[in-house]
Amino acid sequence: MARRTPILVVDDDPAIRDFVQLALEDEGYDVIVAVDGLDALEAIRNRRPGLILLDMRMPRMNGWEFAEMYRRERSPHAPILIMTAGRDATLSEIGASGWLGKPFDLDQLIANVRRHFHSPADLP
Repeated sequence: MARRTPILVVDDDPAIRDFVQLALEDEGYDVIVAVDGLDALEAIRNRRPGLILLDMRMPRMNGWEFAEMYRRERSPHAPILIMTAGRDATLSEIGASGWLGKPFDLDQLIANVRRHFHSPADLP
């Protein structure tokens, strides 16, 4: 049985990570989680995601550093959806496809994931 294309959730806040993971799994998506950019880089080397939900402010490797390193990885690249409470991350500076302001609700999350997920065949 082939595995479906996952969504990678990168956030150092366990409450947000758990909320997003549970919400997306309830919608039928496969989800991989990472606590920071370093963990995320390791995760994408093992399994390529169809979308990356990326927090910007994290320890060890933040979202800006992750995006720069990720763009150096072999392609294809998944769309990146920024999840942040700050207003200092611009879409163009990291090559993001979209932005989801914290706090966000379940409907906003699901709508943005459906809009940006790159593999329509994998949508539930």
